[in-house]
Amino acid sequence: MDHNILIIIAVSGILFISPLISQIIKVPTTPIEIILGSVISHYIFINSSHLFDLVAELGFLYLMFLAGLEVDLKKLLKISPNILKKSLLYITLLYVLSTVSSLYLGLSNIFIVILPLISIGLLAVLKKEYGNQPWIELAITAGLIGEIVSIVVLTTVSAGLEFGIGFEFYKSLSLLALVFILMIISYKLFHNAIWWYPQIKTLLMPKEDTDNQDIRLSMAIFFLMIAIMVYLHLEVAFGAFIAGTFIATFFEHKKELPHKLEQFGFGFLVPLFFISIGASFNLESILENNLVLTAVQITLAMLLIRFLSALVFIKELKLKSTFLFSLSHSMPLTLLIAVATLAFDSNSIDRFYYYAFILASILEVLMGMIAIRIINQKVK
Repeated sequence: MDHNILIIIAVSGILFISPLISQIIKVPTTPIEIILGSVISHYIFINSSHLFDLVAELGFLYLMFLAGLEVDLKKLLKISPNILKKSLLYITLLYVLSTVSSLYLGLSNIFIVILPLISIGLLAVLKKEYGNQPWIELAITAGLIGEIVSIVVLTTVSAGLEFGIGFEFYKSLSLLALVFILMIISYKLFHNAIWWYPQIKTLLMPKEDTDNQDIRLSMAIFFLMIAIMVYLHLEVAFGAFIAGTFIATFFEHKKELPHKLEQFGFGFLVPLFFISIGASFNLESILENNLVLTAVQITLAMLLIRFLSALVFIKELKLKSTFLFSLSHSMPLTLLIAVATLAFDSNSIDRFYYYAFILASILEVLMGMIAIRIINQKVK
């Protein structure tokens, strides 16, 4: 049978049975999709298909887009000074603890970059499952700041490893700064435009929409931001995130739109991404000496520095919710894989540590999702 046909059948089977297994064993769907992707790929080599890799990458970008939909900049700009200060302190502590622990243990400098990484992509999954709980809302707020810092770090590391410290490196950083400036200008201009002409919103996304114009516009903005990031050679995921944030900020009158976009994403594209994460890991590498132990140590280190840093929110969240908060930020997944891949390609880490980081990214999701479910039930 043709290899591509086998991949289609395998992926279709995973998409169908994952929710059923989740209901039976009471484990979130995401870890199941990752595990099944890894097992099936061991026999069918899912990750050898260029088409599947392309669709899976689109699934990741769509997940970042959905994460952006959770962030209304108008509300973010109204964040209390106290929470803003504590969020900045939280991010600072992450990097301080990462630096101290890496230097003390004599680890590669890449650990200083990797250990504090934050990605709020999976917070969209958590919010879908657990609703608007205080620890999730605060995790999104602080996570947004953390992810922006992480993407700046990722862009910096990517440019440094690819170009070295020179003209191209500073050019890449300058372009990232320019994007931030243009984002602020665009926000101000569009905000003023809809202030004077509020009908612009309903013209672009009419309330009575028989042609799904709201989804069409959302996808147009989504792909436009991706194209801009590709052209500028910047982190594409950041563009997808910006697109979601733009929709959430300026088209709040379309209350049903996020739900419509989530149905498509979590029903098809996003699961394909999680399956690909599992498929990227070679099961046989688990047999290597100390690989699993090293991955567990990385996972625990990332969780520990987040919990210690998150104690700045202890008054707002109390102890259990603070732990839930730190768990929700302990699953950077794709950013961790991205940085590990860059480091491996540039020979900054060897194959052993590359697989350890890949395994750690999977363990973080498995342990994090399961622990959150258990602790969340006890909190209730």
